[in-house]
Amino acid sequence: MRPKRVLTILGCASAVALVLTACGSTKKSSTATKAPVTTTSQNVAKSDVSNAKKLLISTKKWRYNAKNKVYYQVGLKYGTKTTSTYESMGIYVPASYVTAKSNGNKTYTLTLNTKNKVKGYTAKTAPIVMPVNAPGYSAQAAPTGYDSSTAQFTKAGFIYVEAGFRGLNNTDKSNGSSPWGVTDLKVAIRTLHLNANRLAGDTSRIFTFGMSGGGAESAVVGATGNSRGYTKYLKAIGAPMATASGKHTRDNVDGAMAWCPITSLDTANEAYEWNMGQYSTSGTRKSGTWTKALSNDMAKNFAQYINKIGLKDKAGKTLTLKKSKTGIYTSGSYERYLKNEIQTSLNNFLKDTKFPYKASNSMTAGMNISGSNTSGKTGAAPSGTKPSGKAPSGAKSTSGTKPSGNMPGGSSSTSNKTYKTVQAYIKSLNKNGTWVKYNAKTNTATITSVAAFIKNCKSPSKDVGAFDGLTRQETENGLFATSGSSTNHFDSTMSKLINNNSSKYAKLKNYKSSYGKAFKADLKKTDAEGSTMQERLNLYSPLYYLSSYYKGYNTSNVAKYWRIRTGIDQTDTALTTEANLKLALQQNKQVKSVNFATVWGEGHTTAERSGNYLTNFISWVNQSVK
Repeated sequence: MRPKRVLTILGCASAVALVLTACGSTKKSSTATKAPVTTTSQNVAKSDVSNAKKLLISTKKWRYNAKNKVYYQVGLKYGTKTTSTYESMGIYVPASYVTAKSNGNKTYTLTLNTKNKVKGYTAKTAPIVMPVNAPGYSAQAAPTGYDSSTAQFTKAGFIYVEAGFRGLNNTDKSNGSSPWGVTDLKVAIRTLHLNANRLAGDTSRIFTFGMSGGGAESAVVGATGNSRGYTKYLKAIGAPMATASGKHTRDNVDGAMAWCPITSLDTANEAYEWNMGQYSTSGTRKSGTWTKALSNDMAKNFAQYINKIGLKDKAGKTLTLKKSKTGIYTSGSYERYLKNEIQTSLNNFLKDTKFPYKASNSMTAGMNISGSNTSGKTGAAPSGTKPSGKAPSGAKSTSGTKPSGNMPGGSSSTSNKTYKTVQAYIKSLNKNGTWVKYNAKTNTATITSVAAFIKNCKSPSKDVGAFDGLTRQETENGLFATSGSSTNHFDSTMSKLINNNSSKYAKLKNYKSSYGKAFKADLKKTDAEGSTMQERLNLYSPLYYLSSYYKGYNTSNVAKYWRIRTGIDQTDTALTTEANLKLALQQNKQVKSVNFATVWGEGHTTAERSGNYLTNFISWVNQSVK
């Protein structure tokens, strides 16, 4: 049996042709208004056809779970050159979709039954859902048998496909760094397309779902459909690039679900300092330290990035930041947009919550496929571990010790408290000074500023270099491993700031020239496929494909349907991460709908305003495919 794990759902658009995507620098695109590049006429190599024949799934090796009436196969290899024990998948099909003939050895030969229905779906129309369980960008083990917890999906009429994939906790010697985790998922999706006529389920209706690192990789899959940047990685593990009849396969999906995605790593460090770090005066942000000066410079750089990227609100107004008398670029339409998101989150909470209300502020790491982890309101007190407060001791490479989103089982929580009335709750928020104003007649609240919210509810829990640690100690450093280096620096902005401002930083506490040298050296490294650090970063950055600011814009087939949920209290990443993803998706013409909510009182978890997160996910898939 396989262990419990986090889920991510990937989807494919049926009418979309193969898209070719370049993977270069992040320079602004000069083709912002053109349609996505597509092709239906590329030649298919004979080797691709030969490769495809080796990955055809047998119709004669299905097993049966009588209790839940599901036929399944596990151990299905999706690449002809795969070497990792993680790289296989399991497929679980409701019995109503097939006609089975016993082979006499507990296996069955299946043929499709296109007349029977489950929850309104047939064998030809059933959505396919795929979990991405990768908290801390961990690997997802391939299933080895039937697991009854998948029944909630098959009973909903879905085809459940669980592909194992590599990640940072690999137990074998295979590469778990970027972009291999997403590459493995893409290969599995192509193998489903290759076998579309042999399997139940509509391969134009594939959805992925995941949380934290898994949410990030779900978002990457949703944004990078058929990207040419992945081609050499796909071919390296023997992906089916074509069908046995000579037609191109594809890896775009129809929908992506992401809870608290740790993504946009190209700007995540700078966003963390602008949104949270600039308000901290302790630890690595203590006055007089060089890292506080770096934090301020990173915050300013992020503001400049916001003023260049061209994100727009629903009215089409470009969002920008302005210099301010207090704080670093803490005024402007972008700041007002974030303030409105915070107020909306709080007012949704007031609308949804019955008092007395018990706040627990628990932090759940990862997702539970069984669906037993229902979402409950968790208060608004700050959560997450405190920054170390220690000055980095050097640039020696170390393994990641602070995963973003933690591994399954990890959690942190504050003491529980019950509030009898709304007024008592609002009073607790204002205990350090009034920043929330409440109108009892309308049961609504307003806040004074983003800064006030951060200071009261979202203090930073990570040191400067939240994702690219100064001693390469963060989990994300492991995502950019190269031969001989298990962790590497990847943030070119940090590198430029550290090296260009070295004379200023050298006058402050705890500075060492080795930091700048380490960044420069790492950023020159390439991986086994010859990709630069920037190219690998682009491959794992959804906005690179979604926003016209980047060269990758309109070079992939983007998922049409998106659902994003995040806990507003989480300190694993800045509020800007999900907000910018939402804005970029809303501006992208390939996207049909974005279902978004920032959940008040929740931390880094499968946050939902109400109900069960998996039940809500299933309902969203049903709504999307109508």
